[in-house]
Amino acid sequence: MSKAAELLPGTLEELERVRKACRSMVRRRAATSGGLTLVPLPGIDIAGDVAMLMELIPAINRKFGLTPEQIEELDTRHKVMVYAMLKKVGTDLVGRVVTRQLVLAALKKVSVRLATRQVLKYLPIAGQAAAVALSVTAMIYLGNSHIDACYEVAKGAIRK
Repeated sequence: MSKAAELLPGTLEELERVRKACRSMVRRRAATSGGLTLVPLPGIDIAGDVAMLMELIPAINRKFGLTPEQIEELDTRHKVMVYAMLKKVGTDLVGRVVTRQLVLAALKKVSVRLATRQVLKYLPIAGQAAAVALSVTAMIYLGNSHIDACYEVAKGAIRK
């Protein structure tokens, strides 16, 4: 068995199982993110989201076999395919060391929702419910977007 077979999902069925497992991981983290919104300390929810994404993004990369370390272990042919797919998909978080700056850049994509959440969480009941919904939605959006990028890269590598 080659190194590529050990690291990357080998079939589309296996790739689907990985995607499903990752989506489940995202939903659990999104629920936690929503819970953090209810904490009445300013900024705790944003800090929590950053911390969760710092763990979640590398975990998704790992499941798809797309951490920098996993990519480096691939044979040259598979490595070239993965790098070509990374370029084609144009993602910032797949196959890279995930830093706080990269996570903050990803969060900026949903910054309007996050800013609204900060204001809404201090309004009684309806505002808090809206803030939780925005938080959950933002985390699901970021997580699922990353899963989709990983899926496309891995699928492209499988097909080639």
